[in-house]
Amino acid sequence: MISLKRFIPILAAALITPAFAAPKTVYFGTGGKGSKGIYRATFNADNGKLTDSEIAAEIGSPGFLALHPDGDKLYAVARWDKTNGVIGYQIKANGDLEPFTKMGNPDGGGAHIAVHPSGKFLLTAQYGGGSTALFPLDGSGNLGDAQITEHEGGSKVVENRQNSPHPHWCGFSPDGKYALVPDLGLDQIVIYQIDLEKPSITKHGVGQSVPGGGPRHMRFSVDGKFIYLLNELSLSVSTFAWDAGKGTAELVSTTPAISEDTKAAESFNSAAEILVHPSGNFVYSSNRGHDTVTVYQADPATGKLEVIQVQPIRGAFPRNINLDPSATWLLAAGADSNTIAAHRIDPETGKLTYQRGAVINVPAPICILFAK
Repeated sequence: MISLKRFIPILAAALITPAFAAPKTVYFGTGGKGSKGIYRATFNADNGKLTDSEIAAEIGSPGFLALHPDGDKLYAVARWDKTNGVIGYQIKANGDLEPFTKMGNPDGGGAHIAVHPSGKFLLTAQYGGGSTALFPLDGSGNLGDAQITEHEGGSKVVENRQNSPHPHWCGFSPDGKYALVPDLGLDQIVIYQIDLEKPSITKHGVGQSVPGGGPRHMRFSVDGKFIYLLNELSLSVSTFAWDAGKGTAELVSTTPAISEDTKAAESFNSAAEILVHPSGNFVYSSNRGHDTVTVYQADPATGKLEVIQVQPIRGAFPRNINLDPSATWLLAAGADSNTIAAHRIDPETGKLTYQRGAVINVPAPICILFAK
């Protein structure tokens, strides 16, 4: 007889996944040799197969993508005519992307982008510029002028990587009241309070992470009580307790993604992306160099993580991973192998199994985004 604890994730997956899932459009942000812009394919959740990729919009270096809450617009950090900034696209019925707005960023190229749930603004994180940029959005989704907020300092623990600020991701608290920006150079999550009326962001505080960890990306737990912060340099995940009332993050624990011996065996290792399964029971992070995804069991009471699997991605340099809308598949983007490979998620254990033949070619993929 199956225990209730083991039955819950199975029930969650059953509620998420229809008997015959409709094919989903998925977009790929790219950046590197051979890439021409944003690509797209169709994903079949019944068998994990993707159609061949095709160009959806030609644009330079569309590294990261984000959807508008309405689901009919997509934004990308990109480069055009020697200008770095944000470009917005209308998503057409056939999946093509039609540009309708763009705005330059005076502080250089963005490493990440996120649209606020209100649809009133979006944020970008400038790794090289050391800043967070806010772009207002009007009722039609048109971009306004960027408002730049500079980060300051540097932990200086890791030479040449932490001498100055390097914001690497941007996102929002579950209630939409705070913006959170992990900064690799500071070993901190920089926390901003949001004023939706203007809109604007004001520095509120920081979540102090482990020295030399190099914060990269983060996700909230399903219940919003914890933050899972991926440390790029130390290849670990730090759990923070989040106080929604105060807007504070307190470090609880840190879990290595791979062992020290494993890290030492590779000439280069670097953590890249982190995901939380909608059941709340599992967390996933990608390891570049080792070319794997680490699967963690999450304790919903404490937020602590335990590594239960390290799965090869069947590709090289997984800068990005993402879950399909049914949460039964994990897609891994091999930036150096020019591949997207699908792995089935066991709803009971969270472990991954590579789906043989479920791999396609995409030039230098570094972002995976499913359409609504």
